[in-house]
Amino acid sequence: QVQLVVSGGGLVEPGGSLILSCAAVGSIFSLNAMGWYRQAPGKQRELVASTTRSGSTTYVASVKDRFTISRDNAKNTVFLQMNSLKPEDTAVYYCNAGIRIRLQYPERNYWGQGTQVTVSS
Repeated sequence: QVQLVVSGGGLVEPGGSLILSCAAVGSIFSLNAMGWYRQAPGKQRELVASTTRSGSTTYVASVKDRFTISRDNAKNTVFLQMNSLKPEDTAVYYCNAGIRIRLQYPERNYWGQGTQVTVSS
């Protein structure tokens, strides 16, 4: 069984920083693209940032130059460093990963539990 275990999040003042981490645990043959999504109240879930296994990254325009996604392939972990946080970054953040548990099985999409990020003074 595979799980994505998320840590981090919380309450921070505008301009502050937070780091989220997401570790894939369990029987994993290959771990491919990993990413962070967020969903604010009344809004659709959106992709915030993603990274391929080789380290290529993409960001939604609203977080470029403020957020950094990185991964540690040895630990099957992805991070999201969030700087210069704004109230509009307030949302539940979710980790996502493409994982193949065995060579013979197709890659599946896994989601971690959400973590609340609240930016408020």
